[in-house]
Amino acid sequence: MGDDSYLAQIQHFMQVGIPFNKFLGLEAVEVSKGYAVLRLPFREEFVGDPTRPALHGGTISMLVDTAGGAAVFTAGDPGDTCSTIDLRIDYLRRGELTDLIAEARVVRLGNRVGVARIQVFQDSIEDPDAGRRLIAEATAVYNLRRAHEATGQFVLERR
Repeated sequence: MGDDSYLAQIQHFMQVGIPFNKFLGLEAVEVSKGYAVLRLPFREEFVGDPTRPALHGGTISMLVDTAGGAAVFTAGDPGDTCSTIDLRIDYLRRGELTDLIAEARVVRLGNRVGVARIQVFQDSIEDPDAGRRLIAEATAVYNLRRAHEATGQFVLERR
């Protein structure tokens, strides 16, 4: 299987193969080896503080974790799986009531552990000319489970 085909399968899997992502309407905007851009369309249910108003930090955290995992997933081999070991987020400004974009890059891929850096952006509602604003930065560490080398195919297993 070629890299493009494998990456297309990962992109599709991230959007519709994971029920939680599908439920949230998560979009895998771009995936390439060691890189992922995900978009989470705004929903009223994501509001954590209606008095400010601001998004719930858990919404941002979920997107960070998913984007980092997607980037590590793309850097691995067909059949590999990954799960979160550690996640550290710096919330830099409040999340406005608009879509979120997460950009994740793998900074280290070992035999059993992958590390990704993730940035979360939004277009400002208050100042539409401001462009994308950085609202959070994170580092995430993932456990890699390597597929049996003989299979060489993209396999998704339910555990």
